[in-house]
Amino acid sequence: MELKKELKILSWMVAIFLAAWFMPVGKPRFDNAVLEAFELLKWYAHEHVLLCLVPAFFIAGVIAVFVSEASVIKYFGANAVKWKSYLIASVSGTILAVCSCTILPLFSSIHKRGAGLGPAVAFLYSGPAINILAIILTARILGWELGLARIVGAVIFSIVIGLVMSFIYRKEEREKADALMNIEPPEDGRPLWQTSFHFFALVGVLVFANWGAPGEEAGFFYVVYRYKWLITAAFGLLVAVSMVKILGIKLQWVALATAAVLVTGLAFPDHPLLAFVVASIGLTLLTAYKPGEPREWLLSSWDFAKQILPLLAIGVLIAGVLLGTADGEGLILNEWVATLVGGNSLGANLFASVFGAFMYFATLTEVPILQGLLHSGMGQGPALALLLAGPALSLPNMLVIRSVMGTQKTAVYVVLVVILSTVSGIIYGGIA
Repeated sequence: MELKKELKILSWMVAIFLAAWFMPVGKPRFDNAVLEAFELLKWYAHEHVLLCLVPAFFIAGVIAVFVSEASVIKYFGANAVKWKSYLIASVSGTILAVCSCTILPLFSSIHKRGAGLGPAVAFLYSGPAINILAIILTARILGWELGLARIVGAVIFSIVIGLVMSFIYRKEEREKADALMNIEPPEDGRPLWQTSFHFFALVGVLVFANWGAPGEEAGFFYVVYRYKWLITAAFGLLVAVSMVKILGIKLQWVALATAAVLVTGLAFPDHPLLAFVVASIGLTLLTAYKPGEPREWLLSSWDFAKQILPLLAIGVLIAGVLLGTADGEGLILNEWVATLVGGNSLGANLFASVFGAFMYFATLTEVPILQGLLHSGMGQGPALALLLAGPALSLPNMLVIRSVMGTQKTAVYVVLVVILSTVSGIIYGGIA
């Protein structure tokens, strides 16, 4: 056993040495791909970590600490009523403005709380796939047919993938169900309305802080976009109320943190992110100060951050080297992609599915990227295949999922998404 361990270490050392020895530094193509990777990482840090992942970690912490194991088992557990659990999981994305990475803390949290594999995977897929704003943007920019096909495909996919995963690992799920039969779940520690109020106040912050600009400067969605930070602030005040009334943190401390956020927002009205950062720091300090559930909430959120952020950073760098950014190319040229996804052949749809599965798309960014590909000759079928595979998967996303449910289950999940996306693209391409 000791020899095997040492040989494994030696293998890694040799692999790293050979990679360093043959690294094509100085070649323009390679140097540009490395720059694109760090550009993507920088963009990810600027646009995604603070506004998306930080609220997502806190929401995951709420699920882990405030949502009782009994509630998770009741609605998502192996013994739950199947149609209810899959229905809830399949439409969950309509209230969450999340991408394939932001959904990960939430998925990890409900999985650890005892959710059945099928409903948990349905939630994992549906979360980023049917973000309501992304669906509307798809319909407006790419056509209502593609928007409708996207939402129908995503809902059906989430249920089918969840059911197939549950069937493949039915023995394991049956053992989990039998184990739960012998465990008396703890009673809910607080009224449901309190947990719901706290949860949806945080979800409101997540949704409206990330509300993207619509295609036209008119209408309801543009009005919401224009006043998104005021709406976000209103939900932030609800979080402050919850911290006093529900979590029992002293009013004067919450008032002081709230005042700091308001002063920052008024002093720097053109930089709302500063106020958001101050609010995040205030929330961290207040929960660290108060022992009991508030501190448990912070520590649970921190656990998710420690597990997920390093893997995401590695995945983003790899994706950047291979695929570049929206404005630049990696080792794989964009024109190759456009050439490979023309028409409606099996190869075109399969390539679109695989390309979408490995490339990282932040919420809403898949629409302008796809618009450019369509203008370059991409077929309608491959376009839908990419829409169904892309937002729900990415290389960073796969790395984290593997750490939660293992290599085999992750591979099965990815293969199912790619196959179903390919088949859907072929069918839609034949109709459109």
